[in-house]
Amino acid sequence: MEKNDIGWNLENSYKELPELFYTPLELETVSAPKLVILNRLLAEEIGLDSEALMGQNGVNILAGQALPANAKPIAQAYAGHQFGYFTMLGDGRAMLIGEQITPAGERFDIQLKGSGKTPYSRSGDGRAALGPMLREYLISEAMHYLGIPTSRSLAVVTTGDPVYRENPLKGAVLTRVAASHLRVGTFEYAAQWGTATDVKALADYAINRHFPLLASEQNVYLGLLDEVIKAQASLIAKWQLVGFIHGVMNTDNVTISGETIDYGPCAFMDRYDPETVFSSIDLQGRYAYRNQPNIGLWNLARLAETLIPLIDNNQEQALKLVEASLRNFPSLYQADWLQGMRLKLGIVNEEPDDERLVADLLGLMKEYQADYTNTFVDLTLEKTQSSELYESDAFKAWLDRWKGRLERPAQTNQGIKQLMQQANPVVIPRNHQVEKVLQAANEQGDLKPLQQLLEVLQSPYDYDSLNQQYMTPPGSSSRPYKTYCGT
Repeated sequence: MEKNDIGWNLENSYKELPELFYTPLELETVSAPKLVILNRLLAEEIGLDSEALMGQNGVNILAGQALPANAKPIAQAYAGHQFGYFTMLGDGRAMLIGEQITPAGERFDIQLKGSGKTPYSRSGDGRAALGPMLREYLISEAMHYLGIPTSRSLAVVTTGDPVYRENPLKGAVLTRVAASHLRVGTFEYAAQWGTATDVKALADYAINRHFPLLASEQNVYLGLLDEVIKAQASLIAKWQLVGFIHGVMNTDNVTISGETIDYGPCAFMDRYDPETVFSSIDLQGRYAYRNQPNIGLWNLARLAETLIPLIDNNQEQALKLVEASLRNFPSLYQADWLQGMRLKLGIVNEEPDDERLVADLLGLMKEYQADYTNTFVDLTLEKTQSSELYESDAFKAWLDRWKGRLERPAQTNQGIKQLMQQANPVVIPRNHQVEKVLQAANEQGDLKPLQQLLEVLQSPYDYDSLNQQYMTPPGSSSRPYKTYCGT
């Protein structure tokens, strides 16, 4: 391992897996790489000199046409169930240059998204457009500051070359930082096109990288499944609590680490409606807001299938074990979600009727088309006036029930308010604001609105400086908001 003056400190443990799992890549040159945005705080956290990274040598690395010391670029192979249908995939427009070892000893994948063609590109050009890359940068950083496990974005550079979709667009490369890019789809790929030895090698690698304490357990592979189940239950509960809709929960977008990854047609809900779908390609609502927990379980079942031969030599016994583990997911998810909802309502203890109290509030929010985020902010600030919801008799009755519930643990008003402020974000990356700043950056080359929004999103729970500009929901429209994969 060699360290250079920018601070790159790379290892390549993924390349120790069988060659089935990756393909080495050659670099592709671009015309005129230019830094658009750099996450200086993240750069310093992972041990990079942000000033040096902004120099031409650093930008060339971020553009994928130069390599830091000890980088060994590869494209990872994986498969996935896309909208329920199994297919071969792989990094069609991404290059893993290595794993950065931080000053704290942590290990993070450094991946360049939009870096060019790979053997898995199929008919694609391997490139990415500026708008979608800035969108992933913005949303992934917002998720981080909301306290939700996520891949993060280090930088976006333009390449100087156009990419051709319906119209010519500015080409760009995003540098993504992740705990790893191990996916449920990676295990599906190994099970379908590899051997039992390959699946075992992948499972051992995942355990060593993410769950090393499992090594002492009697059945480490069942333990791996259990840990991923817990991580995904917790993650999806956090999505639901802030109204986040991933949009494309295919198994290739489900990480073993429990991080959110692949920000394509994702968005945050404004009006509360469990049926909300934003993705232009999700015509049946498979990945609607309300379906995310069930889809999470479906995806985990696909992981479980790949691990059956490792869990027990007796297939019947292995099936019983994995089925028992999968049955834990609904209760794990529900416990995480309900505890999160209690905190959003300032409740510190548990009572049997809490779930009904939450359900009744959500039912009223749906009936009156209330804004999801702002309703909880209003409850936190005790500003429940001047709306059709708040003036309804049903809500007033609910409000009395809630206040009575808060009195029973004998909390102080200040303690309740502090609890709620820590659980209810004031700002989220609202869709109309995201589109506005991306348009300014992409079409006018004006990054100031994007930078201002990013700054606000770094303090989503700051109740001392309420910024109405970013709290205001969009106006009514006859056209539902749609998001796209950005390929």
